[in-house]
Amino acid sequence: MKRRDFLASSAGAVGALAIGCRPSVPGGAASPSDAEQGLPPVPASILALQPLTPPPVPITDDERQARIEKARQLMAQNRLDAIFMESGTSLLYYTGVRWGLSERPFGIVIPRKGDIAWITPAFEEARAKELIRFGTDIRIWQEDDSPYELIAGILRDRGVSTGRVGMEERVRFFIADGVHLAAPHLDIVSATPVTAGCRMIKSPAEIALMQRANDITITAYKAAWQTLREGMSQGELARNITAAFHRLGADGDVSVQFGEYTAYPHGSATPQHLKEGDVVMIDDGVKVDGYTADITRTGVFGKPTQRQRDVWELERKAQDSAFKTAQIGVPCEDVDAAARKVITDAGFGPGYKVPGLPHRTGHGIGLDGHEWTYFVKGNKTPIAPGMCFSDEPTIAIYGEFGIRLEDCLHITDQGPKFFTAQAPSIDQLFV
Repeated sequence: MKRRDFLASSAGAVGALAIGCRPSVPGGAASPSDAEQGLPPVPASILALQPLTPPPVPITDDERQARIEKARQLMAQNRLDAIFMESGTSLLYYTGVRWGLSERPFGIVIPRKGDIAWITPAFEEARAKELIRFGTDIRIWQEDDSPYELIAGILRDRGVSTGRVGMEERVRFFIADGVHLAAPHLDIVSATPVTAGCRMIKSPAEIALMQRANDITITAYKAAWQTLREGMSQGELARNITAAFHRLGADGDVSVQFGEYTAYPHGSATPQHLKEGDVVMIDDGVKVDGYTADITRTGVFGKPTQRQRDVWELERKAQDSAFKTAQIGVPCEDVDAAARKVITDAGFGPGYKVPGLPHRTGHGIGLDGHEWTYFVKGNKTPIAPGMCFSDEPTIAIYGEFGIRLEDCLHITDQGPKFFTAQAPSIDQLFV
C-alpha cells in the first residue's frame, strides 16, 4: 500500500536520511551525519549494490500521442466534448510534462475535435515551452487575469460552448468551479471514464518499467533484510532500504514496522526497536520513469512461534487464492471475495473486522501507487489484459502482530503474472 503521508514525520518513513537525500537543518547548517544521529554506517553489503542494467527505456512521444487519440475515442463513447487536467500523473501520462501544483492553474485542454491547448501563468511561459512537446496553442494569463476565462475561451474556439466537459479526478475544486462560472452553459462532469479508461490498461512499455521498479525494490529488500540486528530502530532499517534503492539507481519510499505495530495496516508513528521474536514488516517501493512498485514482506527476527507461522501460512494461502481468481473476464470483486473467504473460513473477521482482513485485497497500480481499478467488494469491472494490481490481503491482530504479503501482478493474454516471486515461507522471504 502507498501514499502514507501521515507517516512522513515518523521513524518508519526516514528515507530522507539515506545517502544523498539528507534533510537540511534550520539556519543553513550542514545536515547531521549518521554518527551524529546515532545511526551506524550504511552496511558495506548495501554500498556494494550496483544499478541494474540495461537502463530502462522511457515512454516514447509516439506512445503518448496514441494515448491522446485513445482519450478522444473514449470521449466520443462517453459523450464528452473535451477534458481538462492540471499537473499530476494524468498530465504526465498523456504529455510527459511534470509540473508542480500551486495556487496558479497550469494545465491542458484535450478536445474531442481540434488541437490541444495549454494555459500557463505568463511568468512561467518560457519554462512551459521548454517542457511542452505536444501542441502549439499555449495561452498565458497575467496575475490579474482569469485563467478560467482562458479555459472557457479555448473551449469556445473548439466549438464547445455547450455540452459536457470532463475534469480529471484530481483537478482541484476551485478550478472546476471557476470554469463553471466562466462557462455556465457547460456541463462540468468527471473525466474518469476517459482517464481511467486509458490508464487502467498498460502497454508493454509500461509493463517493462513496472518490472524494473519491482526488480529494484525486491533486490533492495533482500539486501536490507540481511542487516537486521538486535536493537535496530525502524529508522535504521528504513535508511538501509532507501540507501539500497539509491545504489540500485532509483528513489522510493519505505515503511517499516516491528512487533505489535505490524497489525496497523499503514504502520504506527511509535518509535520501535527490534528484539528477538518480533514480526518485521517492510512495505512500499521505488519509481522508474514515474512507474511504481509496491511490495510488502513480513517475517520474523529470530525463530517464529507456531502462532506466527500459522498466520503467515494462512496469509500466503489468501494471496494465492486471490491470484488464482484474477482471470480475464472475472469481476474484480471476486478476487477480494476469494482472499477474504480463506481468512474468514479460518475464524477471522467476518467482513472487515479485526482480527481479520480490514481493507480491500488490492489496488490498481501504475503512475500512482493506488489508481483505478480495485479488488474490492462491489467493483464489477471485468479483469482485462494489461491491467495491473497489488495482491495484498492482510491479517491484522491488534495487540499481537499483522502479516501482509504483497506482490503486484499484471494481466497477460493467458491470465495473471506476478512481477516478483512470492515469499516461499516465513523462514525464506526471498527467492
